[in-house]
Amino acid sequence: MNPIDAATSARPVELPAPTAAPRRATFERATRETGFRVELDLDGSGRSRIATGIPFLDHMLAAFAQHARFDLELEGRGDLEIDDHHTVEDAALALGEALGRALGEKRSIRRFGSGMAPLDEALARAVVDLSGRPFARVRLRLVRERLGALACENAPHFFRSFATAAGMTLHLDLLRGSNDHHKLEAAFKALALALREAVERDERCDGVPSTKGTLT
Repeated sequence: MNPIDAATSARPVELPAPTAAPRRATFERATRETGFRVELDLDGSGRSRIATGIPFLDHMLAAFAQHARFDLELEGRGDLEIDDHHTVEDAALALGEALGRALGEKRSIRRFGSGMAPLDEALARAVVDLSGRPFARVRLRLVRERLGALACENAPHFFRSFATAAGMTLHLDLLRGSNDHHKLEAAFKALALALREAVERDERCDGVPSTKGTLT
C-alpha cells in the first residue's frame, strides 16, 4: 500500500448524525354531533390551517400554533345549529389526542413547561406537565357572554378537554386584564409557550423523563 492510500484508510469514517424521529400525528374524531380531522407536527414552524366553524376559535388556534411553533391543520364541523358546545369540546379532544400521539413515548422531552403572555392590559400564565395524568385548573375571569360565535363559558371547557385528551396537567390563570378578547388570546398564547418548552427535546435525557420510566 502506498503512503497516500495508507493515510486515507487510517482516517476515521465520519457517520452522519442520527436524525430524530418525526413527531407528527394525524387523527380523526367523528361522532353524531361533530367531525374533525387534525394533522399536527410538533417540530414545525407555526403554520396553520384552521376551520372549526367558529371564527373566533379559529383565530385563537392559529395564534396557538404560531407561538408553539407547531404546524397544525384542524378542520371540521359540528352541530352549531344547536350551539357551540359540542364543536368546541370535540375540537379540543381531537387536538389533545393528536398531541398525545405525536409525543409517543415522550422520550427525551423536557416534560415541564411554563409560559407567560401579555396582550396589552391582560396577562396570562400557563404551566404544564406532560405527565400522562389529565388535570386542568383554569381561571380566565371572562365576563362577556360571547366572543363572536364562541360562548365564553366554553373557553375553559376547551382547555379542560384538551388537557384530558392529551394526558396533561395544566394550570392556566388570567393574572390581570379587563378586555375579554385580550384575556383569552393571552391564555392561548401562554399555553402555546408552555407547550413549546415542554415538548422540546432535551439532549441530556436519552429516555423518558420520569423516575417511573413511563409517562402514560
